[in-house]
Amino acid sequence: MAETAADGGGQRRHPDGRVELDPAAGELPSNGFTNDDLRPVPVARRTWTTYNFLALWVGMAHNIPSWTLASGLVALGMDWKQAVLTIALANLIVLVPMLLSGHAGTQYGIPFPVFARAAFGLRGANLPALVRAAVACAWFGIQTWIGGEGIFLLAGKLLGRSWREAAEFGGYPWTQWLSFLVFWLIEMVIIARGMEALRRFENWAAPFVIAGALALLVWITVKAGGFGPLLSQPSALGWGSGFWKVFFPALMGMIGFWSTLSLNIPDFTRFGGSQRAQIRGQALGLPTTMTLFALLSVLVTSGSQAVYGAPVWDPIQLAAKMENPVGILFALLTVLVATLSVNIAANVVSPAYDLANLLPRLVNFRTGALIAGVVGIAIFPWRLIADPHVYIFTWLGVVGGLLGTVAGVLLADYWVLRRTRLHLAELYRPGGAYWYTAGWNVRAVAALLTGGLLAVGGSHSRVDAQGVKQGPFPVDGLIPLLKPLADYGWAVGFVGAAAVYLALAALPGGGRQKTANR
Repeated sequence: MAETAADGGGQRRHPDGRVELDPAAGELPSNGFTNDDLRPVPVARRTWTTYNFLALWVGMAHNIPSWTLASGLVALGMDWKQAVLTIALANLIVLVPMLLSGHAGTQYGIPFPVFARAAFGLRGANLPALVRAAVACAWFGIQTWIGGEGIFLLAGKLLGRSWREAAEFGGYPWTQWLSFLVFWLIEMVIIARGMEALRRFENWAAPFVIAGALALLVWITVKAGGFGPLLSQPSALGWGSGFWKVFFPALMGMIGFWSTLSLNIPDFTRFGGSQRAQIRGQALGLPTTMTLFALLSVLVTSGSQAVYGAPVWDPIQLAAKMENPVGILFALLTVLVATLSVNIAANVVSPAYDLANLLPRLVNFRTGALIAGVVGIAIFPWRLIADPHVYIFTWLGVVGGLLGTVAGVLLADYWVLRRTRLHLAELYRPGGAYWYTAGWNVRAVAALLTGGLLAVGGSHSRVDAQGVKQGPFPVDGLIPLLKPLADYGWAVGFVGAAAVYLALAALPGGGRQKTANR
């Protein structure tokens, strides 16, 4: 087998291209930018296979918000074919930045906030990291509430009215708050055991959740004697201008659903055994799973319409209609595993690393995860998913636009300016190649702010048939001149930020530092 080679700057390059610190160069200095969770993963510990990444995506894609994405689009007037097509296309698009970002993780064994240091500077990396962490904490709150709701509703079927109609506190029965707390504690116990425990959990969670979803399909099909009329329901939008007005902002919203992971995917790919493993695992896991899951949700919902006279899009509400105690327990376990698998992987791992990056001496991965869990509860963002207009256009659209700008800067820097070459030790050394101006690359910050303004500056609320505003923004947009760009938020943010960053880097003194690309 080929020997590893010195790559300069105290690092070694392996025959497959993966890079690690050279042990002969000594340990990284102990400073305010280093701790055990942020250090590069040695090649010997990068063991995740194609199946591990595939299982990760299957586990993350099979969750309640993913299930109800199609319902949100149908509620906006699409038929099931248009909804599934929109979701499939969005996930093919978002797979591209996912793989491009993931390359850095596998190549250098570094998490997202350390990867961001190359473009933003050692201190400046906290800006995109905290934006990403805030979004993850909000998602954590949404998913944790959904998991607690699953415990509450399905346990109520077994324990009776005394559980479901318990005394209220804060607008909800105290038993629902208890369910919420129980689910939160389960999440914290799993994440406290570290990334290896997460990998093992995802490995068995993925096939279990698939089996649970298929069992729900078989149950409703048998009960319905076939599928209901939803599959033959025509689109309220048609394929003309009415459809395209909804399609593009909906597409950006669907991209925004996973735009969070397109940034912090290095948090997982840093454990990849090879680039082939992370590329194959993600390509097989993300677009296929999301599309099939959307189709599965449509089929099950169609069956529910035939049985109950109205479509039941929420799988928890549908499972709560079961009468068999064994079926209810199985449904409860499936809901718990499905929600746990996505919430821990997608919404706790990222802010844990991001917060550790902010205060490495005080916060490690486990402490960061606990802080993220507490913030996620304090935000109470589950109200965002109550209205599809707010959920898709406001929440997913705005989040996607902001995170698209971060991705634009990072990928332009890594792939265009640096040609994927980084120096690991410099990512942890104040005053080094990635220090820029007092730890900040002002060009990256300027590109981020410009791209963000273009992406979300025109955010606006729609008006329904009764003239009622749907959302928190002005009808004419925050900045009316930018309103036409708002429907393309993620794409505008990505392209705009990348273009501005490359233009600024081309100015005298704005190029990559020589020591960063030896």
